Amino acid sequence: MSPHIRDQVIAELQHYRPSKQARELVSSTPILLLVGISGAGKDTVKDHLLSDKPDYHHIVSHTTRAPRSNNGVRERNGVEYHFIDWVKAQEMVKHREFIEANIYASNLYGTSTEDIHIAKLEGKVAISAIEVQGVEEYKKISPKVKAVFLLPPNYAVWQERYRNRYGGEFSGHSPDTKRRMQTALIELNLALTDNFFTFVVNEKLSDTIAVVDAIAHGKKVDHQARAKELVHQLIAELSQEVNKK
Repeated sequence: MSPHIRDQVIAELQHYRPSKQARELVSSTPILLLVGISGAGKDTVKDHLLSDKPDYHHIVSHTTRAPRSNNGVRERNGVEYHFIDWVKAQEMVKHREFIEANIYASNLYGTSTEDIHIAKLEGKVAISAIEVQGVEEYKKISPKVKAVFLLPPNYAVWQERYRNRYGGEFSGHSPDTKRRMQTALIELNLALTDNFFTFVVNEKLSDTIAVVDAIAHGKKVDHQARAKELVHQLIAELSQEVNKK
């Protein structure tokens, strides 16, 4: 892949706007977006809703990154993600096939209209686990979209989940871990200043699934003050770890 193509895609995304048909589709389809810092459990919650509830359809995101292993299981094309190269990404951007597309950790992540269209035809909730930045385009199109920001119950639990997912030590001295910590700080601060998100503390998985399912179907949930307090605590502890010398 030529770096020139990647640079072109990145430049084109600065002024990207989904097509009129795509915007109309988002406005007329129930959509649930799951976001959260790495290791908060958004993929686990998504997978349980898809397997346990009959009224959800998965929006499979596209990415230019390579498949990886999570807990020893390698990701599959068309299941966890549509794995594409930068040439295909450029083609999709040119034809405005994405609802949203962003650069995250030097790779493109985006969702297209295909699965949302299927969800609408089947009368289901379209569900996707996406990055925080990807929510913005949906928000611009329709205030009816539900965006849930999942949180670990505390910093120590997040550390343990991180180790289970990525292995190795949880330390800001590791370049990869420090990068993920810095990304988590950005995501938490973005979500904290945006009332579009509903925060859910992912402590007991069955309870989390029930709460997220209720949100997807238009029910209000309590404990937002407690959840936002937790966000502040996570930001403080992350900042302290990232700034260690």
